[in-house]
Amino acid sequence: MASYEVNAEAVENARKLIEARQYVLDSDWGEVQPRADDQNAFLDKHSWAEYASWHLGLTEGAGDETKARYAFVLGDFRRIHRTALIACVYRAAEWRHKSVELAAHDLLQQLDTKTGLTA
Repeated sequence: MASYEVNAEAVENARKLIEARQYVLDSDWGEVQPRADDQNAFLDKHSWAEYASWHLGLTEGAGDETKARYAFVLGDFRRIHRTALIACVYRAAEWRHKSVELAAHDLLQQLDTKTGLTA
C-alpha cells in the first residue's frame, strides 16, 4: 500500500480558496472529479506546482513531476468541492492515512464554518 504525506501547499491553497468563496457545496463528486483528460488539459496550461496544489496527498517515493506523486484531489482545478473533501476524509480513513484524513477533516470543518453549515 502506498504511503502519503500531507501536501502543505495544497492545504494552504484550499484555505485560500475557501476564504475567497471559491467552492461548490453540493456536487456529485463521482461525476465532476477531474478525469485523466481534465488533468492533462490542466497540465498543458499550468505548472506541476499548480497541479500539486490541488492534491492533499503526496505519494512517498514517487517523482515530483508525475501524476503518481499526487493523490486526494480537492476540487475541479477551479474550485474546492465539499464532496471532494468528504471523499478525501473517507478514503484516507478507509486506508489508514491518518495525517491526510485529519487534514481533509480540518478543511471540511473550515468550509462548513465559513458557509454556516455547522450547528
